[in-house]
Formats: sequence, C-alpha cells, structure tokens
Amino acid sequence: MRADRLLQIMMLLQTRGGMTTRELATRLEVSERTIHRDMEALSTAGVPVYAERGAAGGWRLMEGYRADWAGLHKDELLALLAAEPHRHLTDLGFGDAYEAAVLKVLASLSPSLRRDADYMRQRVYVDAAGWHHNVEDLPWLSLLQEAVWEDRKLRFRYASGGDSAASERIVSPLGLVLKGSLWYLIAAGVDQEPRTYRISRIQDAALLDEPTVRPDQFNLAAYWQRSVDLFRSGLPHYAAHALVHPSVATRLEMTRFVRVTAWLEGPEDETSSTSATVPVVWRKAELEFNTLSSACEIMLGFGTMIRVLEPLELREALLEAANNIASMYSGK
Repeated sequence: MRADRLLQIMMLLQTRGGMTTRELATRLEVSERTIHRDMEALSTAGVPVYAERGAAGGWRLMEGYRADWAGLHKDELLALLAAEPHRHLTDLGFGDAYEAAVLKVLASLSPSLRRDADYMRQRVYVDAAGWHHNVEDLPWLSLLQEAVWEDRKLRFRYASGGDSAASERIVSPLGLVLKGSLWYLIAAGVDQEPRTYRISRIQDAALLDEPTVRPDQFNLAAYWQRSVDLFRSGLPHYAAHALVHPSVATRLEMTRFVRVTAWLEGPEDETSSTSATVPVVWRKAELEFNTLSSACEIMLGFGTMIRVLEPLELREALLEAANNIASMYSGK
C-alpha cells in the first residue's frame, strides 16, 4: 500500500507541478503526518523532492526531473478503456482525439493485453447519459472554452431565467462545469465574486482583449460543490411517511422529484396479502418531496400501491383528488 502511495505522490507532483501537504493528504486519504513521512522516504530513496515555503508553496520535484514509468498495469489499462467518451469530450470537440488516443494505446499493447482490452470492451459498455437527457443549444460553448483556455475576459448578454430580460455582462471566465447534460460557465464580475451562468442562456458572446482576473485561491471543484450544497439547502422540502408495496419500491426510488430518505422495516409493515396464504410485507418509507402539490401528483401516480400515513394534509389532498376523479368519470 505504501509503495503505491509513494508512486501516486510522484505522479501527482510530476503532473501538477506542486501540491501542499493538506492537498496530498486529502487526495490520498491519509494524515498530514503520513505525507511528511512519505516525503522523507522519497528523499531517502533519491527522489529530488523538496518543500517550497510561502503562500504559493508546497511540495515539488526538482525542475527537470522526470520519472520513467514502465507502463500501465493490466487493470489500469482496462479502466481507461472501459467507457466510450463522455458527452463533455464531444461537446468540447475532443471526441475524435479520444478515439485517436485509444487507437494509439491499443496499437502499443502486446497481443495478450490487446486481447484483454478487446474482450472487456465487448462485454462492458458504460452509458453516462442517463435516462433524462436534456439537449440544449450551445452555440457559444466553443467561444467560452477559448476564453477559459486563454484567460481572456468575455462580454455577453444573459437572461437569468423565466421572463427576465437579457442584460450585458463583462466577466472573467474561470472554468466550465458539466452537470448531468447541462453546461455552466463559472465567471467573476468586477467585484471578483464567482457566479454561475447556464451556457444555454448566454447570448451574443464576444472575446475581449483584457486578461482574466482570477480571485485568489480560487478552486473550481470546491466552488462548484459549495454551490450545489447551497442550492440543495435552498430547495423546498416536504416530508411524508408512507407504506410502500414491495412491487413499486424500485420504481419509487427512480422517480424524479421524490427522494426516499429511509426505509424502515418492522412487523407492523405486514398490512395486506395478495392471497389467503401469502402475506405481503409492505415497507415503511420516509419520503421527501418539493411541495405538497408535487407530493400529491406523484402519489396519485402510484394508485393503491402506496399508502400515505402522514402528514394529514397530504392524505386529505389525495382523498379530495381521488373523489374529484371519481366524480368526473361517474358523470356527476
């Protein structure tokens, strides 16, 4: 395990130029003290690693040093070839480059490894698109990508959503994020505060000659995770408890706009039977919806396969909706 970790440290420093003790410890899931011991071991083994102090400091390899990796292990190779290129590679124009890289890797393999790679690709296919695939027009994505790559400011018109009118923005692009099938631009305004822009809503984008001004210590992944957490915490939450027939449990877990926060088992769950001799054990579930209205619509879609226990207002809303449906079809 330690040998693998030392190898990872060398590869990380070689590819990233430098990393702090905390960054290495977080990435490798060990303590900072362990990282210090690993650095001593690398130095003792003759690897020219050193610590650079200061705000932009961290661990680095001596300039010009390059480790000669013998090659990929079999499992590492198979992991690289497990999937087709993800949607983001195609959107960014790297789909053909990915295929070319795969061909080069395959061509360099020994016959036995090439057979292993072909064997796996014929038996494992990863479709990362998901079932709910939203296709958006992205006429400005390539220009935004150029701005991010070249660290140049952007001018564009942007409508926040709904019926709001588009207004002009001048921003410093910081990065691109793909969430599911939706692309976002992360950019900072004159106040240096990063903001998120949905790329499909950007209009009339143009590159400027001014260089991007990046906020100090900005980290794209950390910013996005904070944004996602903040968004989720701001969503409306409507909790309910229900008894769920086992035949629809999987369907419920896959239904959009409802989340099963917990399954609770117990003898009280035996609520009905499909025949005189075989009891059906219903599962008690803690559910979370966005709103009362959304909860009512979703529960109606499950008919008699889900019985809401609480809250009372949801039970009453379901009863009223069911009576209205019965009245409509009975001609009253």
